[in-house]
Amino acid sequence: MSHILSNKASIVIVVAAVVVVVLPLFLPVVKHKEFSFFRSQQSSMATEKFGVKIQKYPPESKLTELGVRTWPKWGCGPSKFPWEFTATETMFLLDGKVKVYVDGYDESFEIGAGDLVVFPKGMKVTWDVTKAVNKHYSLEK
Repeated sequence: MSHILSNKASIVIVVAAVVVVVLPLFLPVVKHKEFSFFRSQQSSMATEKFGVKIQKYPPESKLTELGVRTWPKWGCGPSKFPWEFTATETMFLLDGKVKVYVDGYDESFEIGAGDLVVFPKGMKVTWDVTKAVNKHYSLEK
């Protein structure tokens, strides 16, 4: 009888390990539109890079509070261009990937689908869109 219990316990441990260790590795691969369950479960703290605030996979409650779904949309295909933010811009990327080069810095950073990003007024950047972008955006008045 103890042999059967130890086999069942082993199976439970293996299944738990797969859920905890392997499943999170596949979640970024799964493509979902706008506000998927998986993305909301991977919320992280906001970080700042060169004065740009980035929150990866913000919770649905944050997106609802900001009214993101009511914001206008903008998109573009792969391209590289300079841009100056004439107002503080908050954006939520639905699709795509962008390598951002901030004027005055040698390094760059990437933003992509699922990121809530705030660029300050007056910031000059070069956007290198490596995967077509679709985003909601809001300009501070």
